[in-house]
Amino acid sequence: MRRTLNSNTVAIGAAVLAAVLYAISTPVSKHILQTVAPTMAAAFLYLGAGIGVGAMMLLRRARHTVTEQPLQRADWPFALAMIALDIAAPILMMYGLRTCSAANTALLNNFEIVATALIALLFFREQVGRRLWTAIGLVTVASLLLSVETDSISEAFRFSRGSLLVLGATLCWGLENNCTRRIADRDPMQIVTLKGFGSGFGILLLALAQNNAFPSWQHMLVLLLLGFVAYGLSIYFYTYAQRIIGAARTSTYYALAPFIGALLSVLFLGEHLTPTLLLAALIMAAGCFLAAK
Repeated sequence: MRRTLNSNTVAIGAAVLAAVLYAISTPVSKHILQTVAPTMAAAFLYLGAGIGVGAMMLLRRARHTVTEQPLQRADWPFALAMIALDIAAPILMMYGLRTCSAANTALLNNFEIVATALIALLFFREQVGRRLWTAIGLVTVASLLLSVETDSISEAFRFSRGSLLVLGATLCWGLENNCTRRIADRDPMQIVTLKGFGSGFGILLLALAQNNAFPSWQHMLVLLLLGFVAYGLSIYFYTYAQRIIGAARTSTYYALAPFIGALLSVLFLGEHLTPTLLLAALIMAAGCFLAAK
């Protein structure tokens, strides 16, 4: 029992660390998107993850310390689906972030809890208890609050285009989380490197097809470093946590990332804390608390 408890504690710590690392990406990406095209930014974020974690994997191999199991033939359908979803998700996220505030976008990332849990239930038969159902309801309500906009009191509410793009990204990542869960017992470094290079080059081809200009070398370095930290190391720790505590539960601890990202956006980008943002954050916090229990 003691061994299981320690294993779970380490996995929870890894999930929380993954959340902190990812949270950095929202305000920094928002700033860079002022001068870099969304698709090009997404490409270098994922390439940064692939290059950084790939280098870690080569270093580990040189030291002859490989103890992880590599991907097998039966794993490739999940791996390819993972790459495809990781092409779509960051593009949707970058376009949504370009039109939404960084704080709003960060909180909407919590909808990934809903997507991950429901897909885990419907397609992979993971159990979803009453508390998690309640959490799903609260996060959904808060996401709706963040997704509607109106220009005047008399005008009917409508969904924000940017918010819908962000929600689309979370749906892709929710499905991708469950695909990753199917291969979470394999080498996390290999999985992250595969994601980084596979999705990164796929997005880069789309960016070139759109005639996007390459970012300046300064922005390119920032994006590569940010990708290594916020996508590479974050995904590595997320994958490690998934293999022990499952996709649905890992995503609940990872839900700290949006709150940290929103706080960083307010502190460093000077974004305003609106009543709607605060209310949605409180509702989401309640949902995340229930989900984590």
